Formats: sequence, C-alpha cells, structure tokens
Amino acid sequence: MPIYIAPVEDMMFLFNKLRNNKNYNEIEKYKEVNSELVKDILEEAAKINQNIILPLAKSGDENPTILENGVVRTPPGYKEAYTKFIEDGWTSLSCDPKYGGQGMPRTVSAFFDEMISSASLSFKLYSELTLGAYNCINHHGSDVIKNKFLPKMVQGKWSGTMCLTEPVCGTDLGLLKTKAVEQSDGTYKLSGQKIFITSGDHDLTENIIHLVIARAADSPAGTKGISLFLVPKFIVNEDGSIGSKNGISTGSIESKMGIKGSATCVLNFDDAVGYMIGPKNKGLNSMFTMMNLERIVVGIQGLGISEIAYQNSLSYAKERKQGKANNSKSSNGTDFIIEHADIRKSLLNMKSIIEGERALCFWLSQQTEVSLNHQDEKVRQEASDLVSLMTPVVKTMFTDMGMEITSEAMQVYGGYGYTKDQGIEQLYRDNRITPIYEGTNSVQAADLVFRKLVNKNGDIINKYLDMIKNDCNTENAKIKPFTKELNDNLEILSNFTIWIKEKIQNSKDDASAACNDYLKALGFVSIAHAWIKVLEVSFKDYNSNKNFYEDKIQTANFYFKRVLPRAENYFKTATTGSDYIMNFKFN
Repeated sequence: MPIYIAPVEDMMFLFNKLRNNKNYNEIEKYKEVNSELVKDILEEAAKINQNIILPLAKSGDENPTILENGVVRTPPGYKEAYTKFIEDGWTSLSCDPKYGGQGMPRTVSAFFDEMISSASLSFKLYSELTLGAYNCINHHGSDVIKNKFLPKMVQGKWSGTMCLTEPVCGTDLGLLKTKAVEQSDGTYKLSGQKIFITSGDHDLTENIIHLVIARAADSPAGTKGISLFLVPKFIVNEDGSIGSKNGISTGSIESKMGIKGSATCVLNFDDAVGYMIGPKNKGLNSMFTMMNLERIVVGIQGLGISEIAYQNSLSYAKERKQGKANNSKSSNGTDFIIEHADIRKSLLNMKSIIEGERALCFWLSQQTEVSLNHQDEKVRQEASDLVSLMTPVVKTMFTDMGMEITSEAMQVYGGYGYTKDQGIEQLYRDNRITPIYEGTNSVQAADLVFRKLVNKNGDIINKYLDMIKNDCNTENAKIKPFTKELNDNLEILSNFTIWIKEKIQNSKDDASAACNDYLKALGFVSIAHAWIKVLEVSFKDYNSNKNFYEDKIQTANFYFKRVLPRAENYFKTATTGSDYIMNFKFN
C-alpha cells in the first residue's frame, strides 16, 4: 500500500507567508482564522487521512462498489470511515454556520481537499458532490428549501449529486430528454435517465439529494429551456423526517478503469417528485455555480494524486539499488537509483510542478473568497473575473500534470510500478478520470479561449498578465534571474494572446486547434508566477529556516530551467495553424 504523509509544513508555509492579499485580508469574517487554528485543523486532517482514509484506497480498488438486489453497497470499511468522517465535522468545514457549518475559508478547505484526494479519491467523491450541491442550493434555493435540506447535508447525514449527462448527450446538454411536468401543488414530476452519476446511489447516508437538469413541458428546445430541480431519493416530510421512497432507481453501476470504490450510476427517474431551484429555464446558470466549483476541486484532485505519487517515488528511489551512478562511490558496484541523473530529473519535475500548483491554488482560493465576500462590488467583480479565467487552467493543468506525474512515478518504480502490489498503477488509473469529467480538458481549453479571455468587463487576460508583470518588479538581485525568465515567457504568452485573439475573429479552426496549447502556455506561466511569490519569501526569510527555504529555491530553479520553457514550445506548435489538420483525408 502506498505511503502518505500530509504536507502540512508546506501548507502552513503558504497560509502564513503567502496570505498577503490585501483584499482577502479585508474580509471581516475570516480575521479570527489564525495560524494556530489552521494548524490544528490541518494536523487533525492529516491524522484521519493518513490513518483511516488511506487504507480505503486499496480496499475500494480490490472490492468495488456493487449493486445487489437494487441496493448499492460500498466497499468494506467505507461505512465505518464515513461515520467517523462526519462525526468529526469534515463535511461542514467550509459551510455556513447558519446551517451548522464551521465557516472556514477555501484557503483552508482546499488543503483538506488535497489531502483526501491523496488518501482515497473514491472515498472523497461521496462527500465532494454534497458540498457542490450545498453551494448550488445555498446560492439559488428558496429559504424553505435551504432550511429543509441544507442542515442534514452540512452534517453529512444526507449527500448530494449532480445529474447532467444522459445517453443522448454528454457535453451538449441542449439535447437532454429528461422531462419535468408541473403539478398542482407546485412540485414537478421528473422522468428520464441520467448516466455517469458520481455517488448516484450508496449506503453511506440516510438520503441522497439529486440536483437534476430537465426540461419543463412548456419550455423551448436547446439550452434555453433547461431548468434545475432538487429531487431527493426519499421524500422529506414537512417536519424534516424521511418519508417514502421517491421514483428513482439505480439501473446499473459503471465498471470503470479506476475510482472503483466510487459508485458511478445509471439513474432512472420515473415520475420522481422534484422542486425547482432558481428561475425556470435558467437551470444551467444555477448549475454552473456547482460546476465551476467542482472544476477547481477536480484540479485539486489531480494535485493530491500527484503528491502521493511523488512521495512514493521519492521513497522508492532512496531504497532501490540498480546500476552504477556516474559519481558512484559505492564499493559493490550498485547505487540507489536516486543517484541517477534521469531519476533525479523525474523527481524534481514532479516536485517543482506540485509545489508550484499548490501555491497557485492557494492564490486562487484567496481570489475566490474575495469574489464572494468582499464588501466592495468592484473588488468582488475583479476577483471573480480572475477566478473565471483561471478555473479552466487549474482544472486542466493540474489533472494533465497528474497524468504526467503518475506516469513518471510508475517509470521510477520500473516493472514493480506496473504491478498491483505497490499501488502506483492505481494512482494512474484513479487520476485518469480527472481530465475527463466536469467538462473534458479540451472543453475547458475552448471555454478559456472563446469565453474567458475577454468578457463584458474588458480584456481579462491582459489585466492578468499586467498583474504578473507588476509582481516581477523587484529590487532583490537574487530573484531577478527568475523574473527575467518569467518576463521572457510573458512576452511569448502576450504574442500568443494577440495571435489567438486574431484567429478567433478570422480563423476559428486555427484558434480551436490552438486552445489546448494556449491553456498549457498560460498554465506554465501561472505556476511560474506562483513560484515568484514563494521565492520572495524564501530569499527574505532565508536565515530563519535555511533548509526549508534552500529546498524551495532549488526546486524553483529546476522549474524555471526545465519546466517553464515548455510554454514557448506550445506557442511554436500552435501558431503553425490548422490547414494541414483540417484538410487531412482520413481513410
């Protein structure tokens, strides 16, 4: 079974040293969230993830969720772990105290999301969608609905799902067939089938609250006629008690490549009672509250799996002897593989990407809180624009890099990595879904290029690039070699931005073929920007913790020399155009 030690020290470094966002620090309700409190939370989070949840990863992979006589049964150990999980209040960490939550900011809950993604992604998925559904209902539900459903969801006694996909439609939700017929009491009866529903049914909670998109009988075709409905597995009585079973059944559980402990269900809705959430025919607007949050969380899944893959690769490289290193000092002719240059390069590649991503995620968490909670509407909007711009970047970069890192981890292990004994191949399989769900990474790239670079509030991408340029203005001579590299790549990215904006206007195939390349270039630059912020602290506070900060400086050095240059390659390949792609004749 893989080992895992939660990176609490690195997380606390970010919370203590990079929490310097003026707008974030002006949010009144988080002023009492201090370092001592956060450290206590993270240390307790580390314990439950390392000791209780980590063993569930192997258990769930070897004993997948099953459908038995119409009942979905989770793997051994899941029920006991989930009971402990909700008793300790982990589902309520970032929820509103009004509904029983602890009111922690995303700067804290994102760290917990990473830990549990490292420990067991399958187990995590049973609570993750609950938090997404909670946020959606909290933003768009009526007070009656919120008071009736949210307290039990915050407690974790009821879970939540997101029901979008159908057999006839994946990303193109305008093709959905699920119908909703209004009843005389104002409720609706929904009929249709939803597929690929994560945690669609299970035996961990008393009730499951499904958020379902469907088309009312009198609504127009396409996405303009989609509404959002809350459809519980069991009807909830007026006094809050659970009543009769609703018209929902589980048709099957998908047999998957990875995350086998998670129940990915086909759900059938047969005159199931539902309640409309938000305005009629505006269901996608409401659902995107959940989807956008989930996209960032999926990115964190990729980060979490990358972290555990790196930890195990490093441990293995320190104990596995193979071959003779160039600078060998051994007398028996063999060295630990960590002495080989190529292995060291792989490990540093993993480490530099992971720590840069974590710093970028922390910055984005602050922006998210500002976008939701700052008193100044203009400040909120500016932060919201940055979050919107970076959401597809975090979702795509972190999950794609997760595939690269888990693949490299298997390579470090050699043949042993390909066997099930070590648990490394499971990390690769479990992570493989992350570039696919919540909108495939190609969809995210298209969303970035065609919708996020510029919006009604102006040229968002240039505002972001200008912000990075300003952050590169430093008098510290030790940082200047790094800022020079970043400025060079900023110029490349600026030229790429000009090119792609022109192509959006006059050659959409060129732009479409370049979307993924553009997102990657932006992603590598964004991570470099996060590293600059880390370096500022590392040089400034160097003498207070020499070992820690020297490690940061050398890790950043690798990133700027070996990883950041990839941005230019994406620019070069993208700007070759698309004619030779679109005119190719496939046999």
